[in-house]
Amino acid sequence: MWAEGESEGLQTLGIVVVVCSSLKLLHYLGLIDLSDDKIEDELEMTMVCHRPEGLEQLEAQTNFTKRELQVLYRGFKNECPSGVVNEDTFKQIYAQFFPHGDASTYAHYLFNAFDTTQTGSVKFEDFVTALSILLRGTVHEKLRWTFNLYDINKDGYINKEEMMDIVKAIYDMMGKYTYPVLKEDTPRQHVDVFFQKMDKNKDGIVTLDEFLESCQEDDNIMRSLQLFQNVM
Repeated sequence: MWAEGESEGLQTLGIVVVVCSSLKLLHYLGLIDLSDDKIEDELEMTMVCHRPEGLEQLEAQTNFTKRELQVLYRGFKNECPSGVVNEDTFKQIYAQFFPHGDASTYAHYLFNAFDTTQTGSVKFEDFVTALSILLRGTVHEKLRWTFNLYDINKDGYINKEEMMDIVKAIYDMMGKYTYPVLKEDTPRQHVDVFFQKMDKNKDGIVTLDEFLESCQEDDNIMRSLQLFQNVM
């Protein structure tokens, strides 16, 4: 049986992977560092199929400044000229980040979390809204977003099957760096520890309130939520 610290470490890893994966997408788009180059006053929106909402509206809806939104959109448009990202493209991007594993399943779950309207594509507005929460949101906002990622069927609860799928997807994504030390029952053990900690009333499901309460009681998870606060 895994030690309690090792099992709890996977819960923290899950939080970090959510944010880190989003940062990898930023890196792919060339947006981690804001350059000192002159930024145009307004977004250039020619030759794109989808045009994002006005800067003022996005600035009001997110925690990004107008200048940051301009830089984000430039990188987004450079890599996604159509103005949207579909799931196949999303998977191709993450395949580059994790060449030693299979990131397709985790990318699928992450894509669905970004695609809040379930249209099958992620628009610039979807991208910056999620990024704003993950990088600049409150603790509650970040944890709610993570809960939504884990709640695969969007019924408002996390059950053991969903958590098992998430854990396996993380292991698959890490690839050879995980599997040499992975025993067949290891994912199930991690899921059991997760539910022992999160399922306060022992009814076999984890509610949002239980998830928020348990995460806020965990110092490691709280620290992980602050790791990327000042990336941009």
